Amino acid sequence: MLTKRIIPCLDIKNNRTVKGVHFLNLIDAGDPLDLAKLYVQQGADELVFLDITASNERRKTLVNLVQKIAQEINIPFTVGGGISSVKDVRSLLKAGADKVSINTAALNRPNLIKEIADQFGNQCVVVAVDVKKIEGNYFVFKNGGRINTHIKLEKWLHTVETLGAGEILLTSMNQDGTKDGFDIELMQLAGMSVNLPLIASGGAGRASHFAEVFKKTKTLGALAASIFHFGEVPIPELKQILKQKNLPIR
Repeated sequence: MLTKRIIPCLDIKNNRTVKGVHFLNLIDAGDPLDLAKLYVQQGADELVFLDITASNERRKTLVNLVQKIAQEINIPFTVGGGISSVKDVRSLLKAGADKVSINTAALNRPNLIKEIADQFGNQCVVVAVDVKKIEGNYFVFKNGGRINTHIKLEKWLHTVETLGAGEILLTSMNQDGTKDGFDIELMQLAGMSVNLPLIASGGAGRASHFAEVFKKTKTLGALAASIFHFGEVPIPELKQILKQKNLPIR
């Protein structure tokens, strides 16, 4: 059985780590470089770094910050925000990122997924998908959760798999920041829709939420932000609890 991954997420705005609820009301959560180093020490399996306003503000991800973080850490590192071309990806990989995460740009021009996969390999392409459940259906949103594309989740997942995505980072906007648990129904639906590795995001509040999503769905990675940033669930403690539940943890 593949080992499950614990992944802290650093949402970046104005060079600071921020966190909100339902993608709104952002508060400061600290220096991204300090947090990145802390998570490596604590045993995080990967990091995700998202420049959360880059697409909406129509600017590129902060390459300089990526370089600084890459120099300080030795675990896989995904970067997203404002990526819209193969050239952008090349710059970020050169700066030290292991993978890139694309969301809005992929929805605007799906073939970008294939271009990146062809150039750098499928394993490099993480497609981030922000979804909201509306009247029983999961719809895909773009521009940091601001715009409903009216595309149903299942259709979009099938498209990104066909185009060569290597991994899906799936965020439940309904659960984001609530600490009520991951959206199990969402992850089960995604698991039935595609054969790609899935990362669950949105709703982590305690260790049992990670155990639940790993046991009840095909999720391989679970991502969280505020519970790690504010020390509510330390990663070593979380991993210990998951191991005691006989989950394959690194």
